[in-house]
Amino acid sequence: MRIVNPKDILILQKKDKLFRHIYDLYGVPPDWQNIPGFISLSKIILGQQVSLASAQAHFNKLNEYLPEFSPSHITALSDEEFRRAQISRQKAKYLKELSSAILDKRLDLEKLSDLNPIEIRGKLISIKGIGNWTADIYLMFCMQAKDIFPVGDIAIVNTVFELTDVRTKDEILLRSEKWKPLRSLASYFLWHYYLKKRNRVAV
Repeated sequence: MRIVNPKDILILQKKDKLFRHIYDLYGVPPDWQNIPGFISLSKIILGQQVSLASAQAHFNKLNEYLPEFSPSHITALSDEEFRRAQISRQKAKYLKELSSAILDKRLDLEKLSDLNPIEIRGKLISIKGIGNWTADIYLMFCMQAKDIFPVGDIAIVNTVFELTDVRTKDEILLRSEKWKPLRSLASYFLWHYYLKKRNRVAV
């Protein structure tokens, strides 16, 4: 079942009036989904600590240097080509680490669907450059895991601070306990509010 569906929306609104408030303002959040695989995971890595628009721009620029966006072609790029594509040295290293892990069979993205979210997270964060935030986003957007809460996401944190009397990340985690097992949907609502309030769209 997809993360965004009418039944779960009603359940979540009953769990916390915060989501009824967001719904009344901006309606149902988009049903964000990305195709699982190397390209989507690479885009999420490029999106670490930057805006959605910047991440997409960096991906598009990098893609210009590649006959195909694949692990073998990423590992073949020179440092200078990464620089010309405006990819930071750190993110270039992360993309190469991911590509190498796939090429030498340490990570099989196609087989992740056979695992539970905890196992998927473990596989992903074993790769240098993939932390909990990156794993969270991949689990939600690509694997459609229903109970993920990326407390390290700045937009989510700022939205909770803005709309509630919660003032620390520990308090956010405590409040999010009552959103289980629909914390991914809760996250979608919080992103939805953040983007709509600022007249931004997801890329």
